[in-house]
Amino acid sequence: MTILIIEDEQLAQERLQLLVKAYDSSINIIACLESVEETVNWLNTKPHPDLLLMDIHLSDGQSFEIFKRTTTQKPIVFTTAYENYAIDAFQLFSIDYILKPVTAEALATALNKYKNLSAAFAPKDYQLLMEQVKDNFSTNYKTRFLAKVGQRLFFITANEVAYFAADNKIVFLIDKEGNRFVINTTIEKLETELNPKDFFRLNRKIIINAGAIDQVKPYQSNRLKLQLKGISTQEEIIISRERVADFKQWADA
Repeated sequence: MTILIIEDEQLAQERLQLLVKAYDSSINIIACLESVEETVNWLNTKPHPDLLLMDIHLSDGQSFEIFKRTTTQKPIVFTTAYENYAIDAFQLFSIDYILKPVTAEALATALNKYKNLSAAFAPKDYQLLMEQVKDNFSTNYKTRFLAKVGQRLFFITANEVAYFAADNKIVFLIDKEGNRFVINTTIEKLETELNPKDFFRLNRKIIINAGAIDQVKPYQSNRLKLQLKGISTQEEIIISRERVADFKQWADA
């Protein structure tokens, strides 16, 4: 926590510093200022503290003048010998109003209030939350497949897959070396199990891995045709006309 003290009486200023450090020695008192003019210049040129401890009567006027000449939305604890400014104080960002002489108990109450309020209104790191949600979802995507050739079974990881192709009710996994394996699933089920960042369904029969694509070429009837890296295919890898716009968006994500 960082605190800025605005107090024109030297003894009161030193007392506030001692009380703050007694409350929590880790608090950083970044400056002690004595006047309206000095505080305005400071707030207009430096990063604002977490909390302001502010007397009302300063050497060159009332501290309320500060807020007419600078913009800050940091919470304020007013410390003053006068009771009659409480309403004016709470029209600003005041969280407490302490009458002098400031006691350790009164200051602790104010600082505890600040901590409770700052915890309640602290902004959430939504980007971090989104990444955590994505990570949780990503663990549900299939990362390997049990594939079959004759009576032999093979484990094949998702990044080894070039594409999946359906032929009637049989689904083939074709790896990046061009090997074909039978897998026990459907194209529709695969589409929900694969990570959409890496895999895209081109048409009714084929799902492609982005890492296997070499070139994209125009094809008849406003369709697109894919050429894959280093393998020849039994199927023509065609993007249906209805999927072309979605494919371009996916490829450029």
